[in-house]
Amino acid sequence: MKVHRIIVPTPFYVGPVNVYLIEEEPLTLIDAAPRDEASLAALRAGLQQLGYKFSDVRRVIVSHAHADHYGLAQRIQEESKATVMIHEWDAPAVAQTTDYRAYRELLAAAGVQRQMIARMEAGYEKFKGFAYPLTDVETLKDEDEILFEKESLTVVHTPGHTPGSICLLRTSNRMVFSSDTVLKNITPNPVLSPDPIDEKRRFQSLGEYLVSLARLRALAPTVLKGGHGDEVSDYDEHFHRLYRFTEARQTKVLALVPPRGTTAWEASLKLFPDAGGYHRFLALSETVAHLDYAVAENRLRLTHKDGQDLYHRD
Repeated sequence: MKVHRIIVPTPFYVGPVNVYLIEEEPLTLIDAAPRDEASLAALRAGLQQLGYKFSDVRRVIVSHAHADHYGLAQRIQEESKATVMIHEWDAPAVAQTTDYRAYRELLAAAGVQRQMIARMEAGYEKFKGFAYPLTDVETLKDEDEILFEKESLTVVHTPGHTPGSICLLRTSNRMVFSSDTVLKNITPNPVLSPDPIDEKRRFQSLGEYLVSLARLRALAPTVLKGGHGDEVSDYDEHFHRLYRFTEARQTKVLALVPPRGTTAWEASLKLFPDAGGYHRFLALSETVAHLDYAVAENRLRLTHKDGQDLYHRD
């Protein structure tokens, strides 16, 4: 299995995104970069350097439903009739329209005021503009096997960054395409979202993410090829570093909870006072994730008052 990394610039603060070409029949891309003219030109040029064009691609496997990873998938599909694959839990997020009702309720429960919720919704719509909507996808489940002429990749469902985030395992040498689940120099943000099974509940992103990291560790990966930056070759050390980071962040979050209790929104303003624009939503996501994890670990207590969730220290 020949694997080629194509580094594609993006207009986002995260910087370039990695798109991987699997040079084996059927010719397959893992992820597809954002809907952006510079990204489009770079992806075309990267494929051309390897002797291919969009029309040669037969499959696009989308690691998760963020625009920098699936933005051009539909454009490739138009030119090649390629099959686009994504985990079933993330498929609704790449569709033409998004039903924001569940998100609005979760934001209101977190203590976000109505005007700010409207701004966040508008910001998300703008962000979705960096991706062509996908109307024709094949959905994936955990442990699905994606076959090539001589080898295969196994889907490893790793919820956390999004509910439907996946990694792909090459069993023969335990190489993992880890997308944004494991990144060399970035700690992935556990994004606030409804639970895919019960949309009235918050998806427990941080707890799920830590379980996903442990599951990957049990696979004893030799190398992990992430969605941004360089590969990770010593996952055991990386695993412990992420856990240390989580515990340090937990300590910081717990110190922000006053005796009277706090909403996630109030805590996020203290934890990330300088965040603005779309980063304010990411700051809230990070804060909610840590507060919910603290509740699950019996470090905080959760109550409900006037439609809002309040976190208390015992």
